[in-house]
Amino acid sequence: MPLLQKTPSTTKSLLLLALLAAVVFLPYLGSVHLFDWDEINFAEAAREMLATGEYSYVQINYEPFQEKPPLFFWLQALSMKAFGVNEFAARLPNALCGVLSLITLFSMGTRWHDRRFGWWWAGLYAASLLPHFYFKSGIIDPWFNLFIFAGIYFLIRAHQEPLRGVRLMALSGLFIGLGVMTKGPVALLIFGLVYLIYWASNRFKGLLPWSQIWSFTGSFLAVGASWFLVEVVRGRGEVVLDFIVYQIRLLQTQDAGHGGPFYYHFIVLLLGCFPASLFFLYAYRKPMAKEEVAKWMKILFWVVLLLFSLVRTKIVHYSSLCYFPLTYLGALGLYHWQKDGTSFPAWLKWSIGLIGTLLGLLFTALPLVDRYKTAIIESGLIKDRFAVANLQADVYWGGWEWLLGILFWLGIMVSLFMLDRSRRAIVGLLVTCLLGLELLSLVYIPKVEQYSQGAAIAFYESKQEEDCYLLTVGFKSYAHLFYGLKPPPTHPRHADKEWLLSGESDKPVYVVTKNIRKEEQLNWHPQLKVLYEKNGFVFMQVEAL
Repeated sequence: MPLLQKTPSTTKSLLLLALLAAVVFLPYLGSVHLFDWDEINFAEAAREMLATGEYSYVQINYEPFQEKPPLFFWLQALSMKAFGVNEFAARLPNALCGVLSLITLFSMGTRWHDRRFGWWWAGLYAASLLPHFYFKSGIIDPWFNLFIFAGIYFLIRAHQEPLRGVRLMALSGLFIGLGVMTKGPVALLIFGLVYLIYWASNRFKGLLPWSQIWSFTGSFLAVGASWFLVEVVRGRGEVVLDFIVYQIRLLQTQDAGHGGPFYYHFIVLLLGCFPASLFFLYAYRKPMAKEEVAKWMKILFWVVLLLFSLVRTKIVHYSSLCYFPLTYLGALGLYHWQKDGTSFPAWLKWSIGLIGTLLGLLFTALPLVDRYKTAIIESGLIKDRFAVANLQADVYWGGWEWLLGILFWLGIMVSLFMLDRSRRAIVGLLVTCLLGLELLSLVYIPKVEQYSQGAAIAFYESKQEEDCYLLTVGFKSYAHLFYGLKPPPTHPRHADKEWLLSGESDKPVYVVTKNIRKEEQLNWHPQLKVLYEKNGFVFMQVEAL
């Protein structure tokens, strides 16, 4: 996207940033299995596109899946076509989105301020916890957020450059349309609320001229409505209707296991966006935060935060669009701090030290849990039988991993100690956070995944070559679908659980449940035969009648 006039120095900075981002986001994407639910759910939809050759609408378990439009799954399917059906291919689109996002932030920041600000913004985004990890995942939100933010960026520029407003609003409509094609109409909802509140804050003056509104509408409909219209023309209007009904239900009801209090996303952003969240708080009420772009960013931040705080379903990534305005204001605070030569307030230093210490303790303690897990289990502190069985997984730890937590904490403390003596201390803080996140991805997460789902995924993978059915009962999962690699079904009742559990199916049926559901499932379905149990999962087979 054309964001700024490139000079030789700017071009060099963009190339350097692209290289650094690729080094950060691309390696070892496939070092850990995909996680239930969302990562595996989306990857399975892409895999089934390849298996069936049906790309126009989304399927899960070879049944229509009305929750999402197809754009992100097209990206994953294309990646899987090139690199195979695996974790690397499922996550590659988001890693590339990470590279593009940092380039975009640098370009936007350079246009609005200068290259120094662009570096602060891109660096702060890459070094914060959740923003960093989302580009190593296989979920939809990184692309969805980038499209919405690009649409709002061109809206801001249309106000700044009215003579080019028609073209800029056409670009705005294009990206909001891509957002709708990625995850649904909430992209247009957020865009509309942001502009409505901005217009109201200006006492309802300065409404976009009709030529720009029509320009936006035309490009938006050409992209955002294209898939819906094609499905209707093809006689599959029920797919579109089911999608709309689901979107309405999502706003009104709580998804199973995903509730939370109103302040849920406030806590997520404070802790999950460390250290950017603290610099955001530092800058929020400063005079420089009253400039026009900062005003737009504040509006976007609060629209997203309040909207998803009101929605009854609470999932961590629902507030992830806040990362862009949050890191912008954080970078603005750092930019003026460096420019003005002022000192940070005591509360900010204490907050960095406190959260850094908590994270350091967590990274240090996590490897030690396995060393002392027998004592922890025997103490009775963990009441959940499934969690206790998870903890009993045989996972190899080298015994040195706890040192990484100590080194992370020391890096935070040294940067904090040098804060008033050297402006480079903030760079040290960001580098420490970035290296800590990289080590967490490389060393910790693959081991943690073995506790949580390793035994189940190993079972699913063992059935890839067998012509059989796989299903889970007593808990929701998509892992058996993706890691079982089952071909398109040949029986019309392939998704009917009662038929599969009845013993009348046309081929073997394997069933997975959790140990806390074992007794009730055996009582309800006496034809189930237990094969074995491992790490909280119970693996069974349906005996044929």
